[in-house]
Amino acid sequence: MRERGTSRTRIGWTALAAAGALALSACGGDPQPGPERTGRGEPSAPRVELPKLPGEKLSVAAVWTGGEQANFTKVLKEFEKRTGASVTFVPAQDPIVTFLGTKIAGGQPPDVALLPQVGALVSAVKNKWAQPVGPEAAAQLDANYSAGWKKLGAVDGTQYGVYYKAANKSLVWYNAKAFEAAGVKPPGTWKELIAAADTLSASGTPAVSVAGADGWTLTDWFENVYLSQAGPEKYDRLARHELKWTDDSVKQALTTLGELFGRADYLAGGAAGALATEFPKSVTQTFTGGERPAAAMVFEGDFAAVNIAQTEAKVGEDALVFPFPAVGAKAPVVSGGDVAVALKASKGAQALLTFLASADAAEIQAREGGFISPNKAVDPGAYPGEIQRGIAKALIAAGDDFRFDMSDQAPAAFGGTPGAGEWKTLQDFLANPSDVAGTQAKLEADAAKAYGN
Repeated sequence: MRERGTSRTRIGWTALAAAGALALSACGGDPQPGPERTGRGEPSAPRVELPKLPGEKLSVAAVWTGGEQANFTKVLKEFEKRTGASVTFVPAQDPIVTFLGTKIAGGQPPDVALLPQVGALVSAVKNKWAQPVGPEAAAQLDANYSAGWKKLGAVDGTQYGVYYKAANKSLVWYNAKAFEAAGVKPPGTWKELIAAADTLSASGTPAVSVAGADGWTLTDWFENVYLSQAGPEKYDRLARHELKWTDDSVKQALTTLGELFGRADYLAGGAAGALATEFPKSVTQTFTGGERPAAAMVFEGDFAAVNIAQTEAKVGEDALVFPFPAVGAKAPVVSGGDVAVALKASKGAQALLTFLASADAAEIQAREGGFISPNKAVDPGAYPGEIQRGIAKALIAAGDDFRFDMSDQAPAAFGGTPGAGEWKTLQDFLANPSDVAGTQAKLEADAAKAYGN
């Protein structure tokens, strides 16, 4: 089942890389809306019919917090308004499979869960928790989604999930003033990135803010370097554990990543500071502090815009973005996403899946920023700025040409558990980037145990 689940993402990557680079190259600001926008993305008449559910109570679990949770709550409020149901958001913890297992064992499963890993979806189906998608939600998927995103939500040919949220995880956000003060331009290659880091750090501003306290960000660093350097075929094989983590390609990627992680002066707070920094702070500290921010740039997906919005920096002016630099012949494009799955066989749960598969729901959160939808029916005008509009357009234009986050395809014990597996081993690597061989050996031992091979 694991091989089948991961083989669904064995599709090309060049189109999205090219489209993403093209879109981002024009994102120096947020110009006035063009004719394509419909009233700056204001809500249109409902395009999806939902049942009336007066008095019905639903709960929805997701690992989202802060601004992301607040923005999703606005989507749930609209669902309540249209159906008469009452919806409660349940904050979940990683690994979400363990969290859900506890809820289900206690007789209190949420009606719907948003799962941040393909592996979590497969586990939910294997554990017989997940309910197949009903005909109304399936109709929305058929109308609004490409085949690749539908397949990611299916297991053994049965549709279980709706990919409500997508992410381009191959972006670097930078402080425009810090780059300008150091005379640095956005790098296009890894070599140029290291040169820029050297110049920035010499100017008195550490180059990069790394969220080392959150192991998932470190997996994203590795995956981008590995995909660009080793190529998509080896990426797919490593994702399925057909290739061992002791392979030379992994050694090369870790050695390359060590060129950045191994320089304490490049990192905000050094390695110790990075290991104590959670993702939200890694973003906000890059865009606060005036002329002396904690760092000049931060790597992560389009969703970083939610955290930037918590500062006084404006996306498109103070906060700009460039594609993850090419390490090999091509720049990498790694995508992630959150899939909505019904855990109860109820009319309300299926109605919520139908709503989440519609453009109506996606456009509500798109207007708030820090959100990208794989739903091709979403009005581009719903996105609040040229940067996010460009990222969204590139995703839709690419169709099925992307690579899904490798750790999200892995069993949760290896790729999705705080303090264990890949998350913990890469944190140890950040603390000691010279121990490439030891890191490989630990990754392989943990992967072999989790995959069972």
